[in-house]
Amino acid sequence: MEMNIETQALLLDCLLDLGQLLLDCGAEISRVEDTINRISRAYGAKDTNVFVITSIISLTMEFPEHEALTETRRIVRDGGTDFIRMEKLNALSRSVCAEPIPVQDLKKRIKSISNGRKPFGVQFWGSILAAGSYAVFFGGSVYDGLVAAIFGALICLLQICLDKTEINTVARNLLISLLIGLGVGIAAHFAPMLRMDKILIGDIMLLIPGLAMINAVRNVLLGNTISGLVRLADSLLWAGALAGGFMIALKVINLLF
Repeated sequence: MEMNIETQALLLDCLLDLGQLLLDCGAEISRVEDTINRISRAYGAKDTNVFVITSIISLTMEFPEHEALTETRRIVRDGGTDFIRMEKLNALSRSVCAEPIPVQDLKKRIKSISNGRKPFGVQFWGSILAAGSYAVFFGGSVYDGLVAAIFGALICLLQICLDKTEINTVARNLLISLLIGLGVGIAAHFAPMLRMDKILIGDIMLLIPGLAMINAVRNVLLGNTISGLVRLADSLLWAGALAGGFMIALKVINLLF
């Protein structure tokens, strides 16, 4: 596909947008680099060099009879988990690699996917189902499962609200775990039949950065050592914030009651 320098620059920007979205959805580093490489080749780049870590994407593309284009983008948003948007991005990647579309249309499709979010109902009811099920699975009663489900819904609402602020992931996890721990502790005090530990187990499962830890280990095993270690350090900090929030809540509950 023949492109002028302006179209090539637009393609470079599109690929950076796509890579940033994949990271935001929880994709591993190797997936991001492979996707960018495949799409750039599909659009006629004879050489592509891409370097991705959790906070930076650096991309250089060279087309026949043109100078190389290079751009680096700083990623400031913490990675989340959104398999719906990730699947849409993967489908877009496969379709344009099989049959490239105009770069302007590619830009519009990436923007459309970027503006989409997980349906609130899926996130809300999924949190309720997961929290309640885990509480019962780990030995809690039906009442424990119901209370865990209620606080699971509260966790979902808090995550959505705090996601719109500038608070980073560590502070968000600390605040959410503190509030949920206090709420569960108060509920267990006034309803002695409830088992506080089982309820907390069910709710903490919604906050543990399991996918981030798995991707970190996978990145290290695939040779992306820097990215893997950075993500692993982030995951441990997130987990530490969770533990700290619940520990503070338990201390406060013991002092109050």
